[in-house]
Amino acid sequence: MPRVTVTVRDRGGHTTTATADYTVAPPVLGGYYLSGGADPTADMAGGNFRSYTTYRSFADGYIFPGWNNTWLPVLGRNGFAINMVLELKHYGAAGTGPQTFTVDGVSYTVPAPAMTIQQRPGTTWPKAYGYGQVLAGLCDGLFARALSQYRTLGFPVNIQLASELDTDHEFGTTESGVAYSWVDSDARAVQAVTYIVNWFKARQLPAGTTFSVGCGGWDRASYQRTHPEALMAKLDFLMWNAYATDPSHTALARFRRTKDWAVADLGPVALSRPVIIAEWGVRKAEFPDQAAWIATVPPAVAQLNAERGPRIVRTNYFNSGWGTLTPKDVGLAALRAAYATRPYV
Repeated sequence: MPRVTVTVRDRGGHTTTATADYTVAPPVLGGYYLSGGADPTADMAGGNFRSYTTYRSFADGYIFPGWNNTWLPVLGRNGFAINMVLELKHYGAAGTGPQTFTVDGVSYTVPAPAMTIQQRPGTTWPKAYGYGQVLAGLCDGLFARALSQYRTLGFPVNIQLASELDTDHEFGTTESGVAYSWVDSDARAVQAVTYIVNWFKARQLPAGTTFSVGCGGWDRASYQRTHPEALMAKLDFLMWNAYATDPSHTALARFRRTKDWAVADLGPVALSRPVIIAEWGVRKAEFPDQAAWIATVPPAVAQLNAERGPRIVRTNYFNSGWGTLTPKDVGLAALRAAYATRPYV
């Protein structure tokens, strides 16, 4: 560890010496996501983009790198830090029935997804493979298929399990006709995530593979429930998302909110983990000048990283939904400018 030594001498010739160890933190990685999982390379050209978030369902037969997805391997080979969100939520497959397939000479049959999530009243509830199905080993074929493809990818990724557990569980979940509360759904998810991480780590993984669990980070009690020390001992990062959706929202406050809860509520193992902001964004309706808000993000992240608690190491702008850049060219110019300043350089 580097050390600085300072010696002070007064007018009478008396001296005193003090030493201090220090570390030089690497730059935060500025990142991106483009709506629909589209090719982002043109958007990122000419900017200091070094990180990317992308999404896959375990139901999809083409997880790594994705169907006809030729640009993701290019990013990975060029040193981008890829945050691969793998979800039990069902999408990307032709239907929601059982699947039978062969992986590396072994035949698997995976039943239809038995759980519903995101049960907001008045909406269609998405289907997902159930936490009970995971714990019973019924989804092992899905994990085997993903792992087989991952081994041929050629570079390591961070595997983020779920997009936002708090969003999935806010209105409870239902599996095989049994309803579970938000609290119970969180507990079952922790068990299932533990199972999945253990399953992958028990097998040969590409060197450098890391893991995290996905949360929006907007509910304090849920964030605490989904980050017990026993699970965090198996994970490599903390994670939350940060959006500005109210005129009162500042960048410092939005990025700080979940960090403050983590420092107050989580244990020492969790707090030893660096942070990935897998999604951040500013909504046009509340902030017509998105570029001005984006310009306030670098000093906010720098200030938070100078304070006690886990260090933010990646921030990936979510150019979709709440974060859609309008006009796009102005927003991208603002991102390029932000990522060209401290703490991104």
